Formats: sequence, structure tokens, C-alpha cells
Amino acid sequence: MSNNAFVRACGLTAVVLTAAACTSTGAEPQDPGLAPRGTVQTTAKPTRQDLSNEVSLTGTVTMNPVFGIASPVAGQIRYLDVQAPTATPTRPTRFATVWQDGKPNNVDVPAGATFGGRLVDDRATVTAGMPIASAKYAGYGIVADIDGEQAYRIADAAQGTVRAQIKNGPGPFPCALLGTIAALPQGTFPAPPPEQPPTDTAAPAPPRQQEDPDRQPSAPTGLRLVCTAPADVKLINGATATLEVVTATAQNALVVPVEAVAGGQGRGKVDVVTPDGGKETRDVELGLTDGKVVEVRSGLTGDETLAVPGPDLPAAPPEAGK
Repeated sequence: MSNNAFVRACGLTAVVLTAAACTSTGAEPQDPGLAPRGTVQTTAKPTRQDLSNEVSLTGTVTMNPVFGIASPVAGQIRYLDVQAPTATPTRPTRFATVWQDGKPNNVDVPAGATFGGRLVDDRATVTAGMPIASAKYAGYGIVADIDGEQAYRIADAAQGTVRAQIKNGPGPFPCALLGTIAALPQGTFPAPPPEQPPTDTAAPAPPRQQEDPDRQPSAPTGLRLVCTAPADVKLINGATATLEVVTATAQNALVVPVEAVAGGQGRGKVDVVTPDGGKETRDVELGLTDGKVVEVRSGLTGDETLAVPGPDLPAAPPEAGK
């Protein structure tokens, strides 16, 4: 074949290929970025892991901090007469008994602290967790104020664990909780000074001390958490500290990504992917969360495939007359 014939043959082949490329006999290609409505784009499967619920607080090293003591049970409180100590108590100081169903439940001020005052009337009916007394710790403590959003998350932290880190100082170290989280309301009067016994037994007893009209009520402390550091940790009054409060833990919990769940506060919904590619909305009971995954206590077996993101919650029904 001559050179000219070869060139003509190649040119003809190119034209045929070009024409074939411009001709389509099949269906139009779909835009890969547009999937049919209802198609699941991302999925996730439940897994198991240990989970803990933690709250971070900013605290301050404080001398002789005041903290609240709450009632351990619901019942009627009966206060005891507490004498002012002559030294820092090395043992717990009993100040009240809460009677429930005919049984006494003793309430003490922890060792190393002194009784500060009553927060409710004697023989009043109280609920479990209700502040009933204030106390003052003798020495350094770490005090962290709690806002309303954090209060419910750490309301049961009395049985939890706390770790502290002093800014540019020692830590992290365990910080022992004092009493429970409680509020010292405004208007709490400090206990009056104790009566002094006469030095001369032959002399008449001094008159009973009258109520001091200038005695001022306390200012409100608000919600606060007070804990103490180990004895070998050096603390400086006013230093800033960070507290990590572990309020609850779960071992080998069934967890799913938070993006796969709609709802919260114990109840939620997830979309389970069915074998035909559809979605089935299912109610689940929720537990702890660390912000990345959330515990599912019931509603799933662990073998499901979930759609991400989770289902949209239905809109509220329109108000009547609108």
C-alpha cells in the first residue's frame, strides 16, 4: 500500500470513530451527583465500646470553701444541736436525721469541715437530693460554678469521679468531692457564736446571748461543685483549675454515630436500611453520649445497617385557627 492510500485509510477510520462517539443508542447517562429520591447515600453499623459521660468545668483554688449537703432520702428532717468545734474535726459530725417510713437516715458533715447552718426548717419534709445544710471546709478546695445547662448532666455526680489540672501547675490528680452538688440560697444566716461557760463556778451564769441584729444573711453561692486535692498536691489560693467530671460510664455499650439519630434525652429515632434499599424508621432508647457516638439501650440488635443522616422529625401540627 502506498503512503497516500495509508493516509486516506487512517483518515476514514478516524471519521468513523468520531461519528460513533457522537452517536448514542443507549439511555442517557445519569449525573453521579444526583441520586434518585430516597436513595441511601451513607450508612453505618452499630458497634460496641466502653463509653463515659464527661463534663469539663473551670474552677478556682479557694480557701475554706462553703458547700452544700443534700438529703440522702425523702422524709422528715430532724436537726441535732451541733456545738461549735474547738479544732478542725477529724471525724464526721452528725447534724441531722431524715426519717423515712419510720427509719432514721443519719446525715453528717464530712471530716475536715464544720457545720455552717440549716437550710430548711426543723421537721420539714424534704426530698432526696434537696440541700439541707451548708458546711465549710477547713483548708484549700477547688470550687467550680455550674450553669443551668450543666446542672442536670452532673446532678448525680456524687458517685462519679473528678480529676483536676491546675493551670501551669500540678495535675492531673484525683479530686475528692465534698458532700453533693447543692445551692446555698440567699438569706442563710450563719450560726451564732456559742455561749461561753463561766470561769468561776461560784459566780452566776452570764445572761444568754441575744440575737445580733447586725448579723447579715449570706449571699447566694449558686450551683457549685467543691472538691479537695490529695495532701501532697501544692495549691495556691486563686489559681485556676480545670475539672473533668465523669458522671456515668457504660461497659461494652452498643453505640451508633450521633448523626444517625434524631432526638435525644433518652428517646430517639433511626432509619434502618431494608434489604431492598428502602428505609424503616425505628424508635430507640438512648443512653450516654460523648458527642461522637450515642449509646442505644434498646430498639436495635446490633446487626442493622443505619442510614446517615438520621430521620427528620415531623413538623409540629399547625395551630388551630391559623
